[in-house]
Amino acid sequence: MTTDDHIVFIVDDDARVREALTELLEAHGMCSVAYGSAGEYVRAEKPDLPATLILDVELPDINGLDLQKQIAEGGHPPIVFITGHGDIPSSVRAIKRGAVDFLTKPFSDDDLLNAVQAGLAQDREARLERVEMTALLERHSTLTPREREVLPLVVSGLLNKQAAAKLGISEVTLQIHRRNVLQKMGAASLAELVRIAERLQIPITLSRRGPESRP
Repeated sequence: MTTDDHIVFIVDDDARVREALTELLEAHGMCSVAYGSAGEYVRAEKPDLPATLILDVELPDINGLDLQKQIAEGGHPPIVFITGHGDIPSSVRAIKRGAVDFLTKPFSDDDLLNAVQAGLAQDREARLERVEMTALLERHSTLTPREREVLPLVVSGLLNKQAAAKLGISEVTLQIHRRNVLQKMGAASLAELVRIAERLQIPITLSRRGPESRP
């Protein structure tokens, strides 16, 4: 891991803790930026890199758990909570909302490093998922209106003649649209197109045996 392919954010009001965490991360080849309050973290410009947020529960301006809730919709990095006053209800709340871990001070260096690494891996995966989803949405946008009608029928498992009858077109025309859909969506097979449709949440309301599917 290089220091320019990730970032670890530290939010803790204790300067000694911030310094110790920064030195620990640097010693293991990890780049970090530290803040003394939630407000500083929220206002700061952040690099577009895979990240993990080490967040103290008790902060001078807001409770860390409340901050987690507030930024939940903002695509924040995975959170590793640290606290000097841990309790089970708080840890359960944090984990249910997606926190990587909830560590009570004093915690071991290995526990923190493992949690940070897990958070970075999780964020990399989420970023890759977003990139792939954006690409799929862009491909879907290139489909013609008719091809968008063909897509859910094809992935529903209808025979070509059934899908053609549903749309009131010839089977040959349906096959042409089907081929175009596969090509534009970058699917090498029907099975792959089905997986793509599932990721895009294309509504599938018909089936080969359903009453609506009969020509």
